[in-house]
Parts: sequence; structure tokens; C-alpha cells
Amino acid sequence: MKTPERGLLLVVSGPSGSGKGTVLEALFKRRAGLFYSVSATTRAPRPGEVSGEQYYFLSKETFEQEITRGNMLEYARYCDNYYGSPRGPVEEKRAQGLDVILEIEVQGAMKVRHNCSDATLVFIMPPSIEELAKRLRGRGTESEEVVRKRLETSKAEVQTAGAYDYIVLNDEVGRAAHDVDCIITAEKLRSQRYVGGFLG
Repeated sequence: MKTPERGLLLVVSGPSGSGKGTVLEALFKRRAGLFYSVSATTRAPRPGEVSGEQYYFLSKETFEQEITRGNMLEYARYCDNYYGSPRGPVEEKRAQGLDVILEIEVQGAMKVRHNCSDATLVFIMPPSIEELAKRLRGRGTESEEVVRKRLETSKAEVQTAGAYDYIVLNDEVGRAAHDVDCIITAEKLRSQRYVGGFLG
């Protein structure tokens, strides 16, 4: 039987403070063959940022051309700048057999689901709103007003978790990373992937 070669597309979302980045960092340490998708933006690079690392920095005209050509899996506009996920690098890496990780917010995840039917959506859930508030305040980088706004947004995002394929509770980073690792393994063993590879 032919083993499927095309990589997965794993879309990871969760409220600010849920620990998405920390969980993914732990995941990359425990699993080879992963590629972290870099987003594109029209905002200017900040000091030390390099195009292709933190973001692909595009002009507004170029970004809009990419939208018109269907080259964005998802995009949104914030504070007069575009942000989005380029389709090209994702498809290229998947064709090479790498599993692509796309860390984006909820609205973007729903757009990816519409544009890429075989994407696997994972929601990183904080243990509780109280713990989320503790984490946000523990950063010490934002005012209380901003923290409260983030918490309101987080409550709305949690309500969308049922639209995802999987929910991973991040009460302990190592366990959460293990759970995401198991999801990848399970998705690779789906019968549809093997049957398609065997027949095609």
C-alpha cells in the first residue's frame, strides 16, 4: 500500500494568552517534518525584522494583486494594513511531504476551511477564563483596559471552538504539545488518505 506523501495543513487558533506559540514551540521540538507558515503583511518592518522570517513584507499593490489572483488562503485588514496567509509556500511545502502549521485567528481559520477543504483545525483552549486573565495580566505589557478587551474577545473566540476539528486544553504545555502531536498522527492515518494514495 502506498503511504500518503502530501503533508497536512494544520490550522491552530486560540485566544490571546492561551499559549498557542508555546505549545507549537514544544511541538516542533518533539516532531520533525513540520513547517511553520509565515504570514504576509503590508505594514512596514520593525527594527530587526527580516522579510520571510517574521512576515513577508509586501506593498499594498502587490498584496491586492495576490488577493485577486487567489493566492491568499485567508486575509484580513487591520489598522489600514493587510495581513494574510500566502497559498504558494503552503502548497509547496505540503507537496514536499512537510506538514504545515498555520497559526491564525478564528476568522482566518474559517476562511482557510472554506478555501482548503482538507485543512485540519485545532483550537488551543485555556484552562479557564480566570487563568487566561491571570496570564494576560502576568505579561505586564498592557493596560487593564486592554486586558479586559482581550478577555471579551477571548470569550467570543471560545464560543467558536465547536467549529474546529479538535480542541486541545493547554493546562500543561508538554501535555498539550503531545495532544497536537497525536492529532497529526491520527490525521495521517485517516482511511481517505490511504485509499486515495493507493488508487491514485
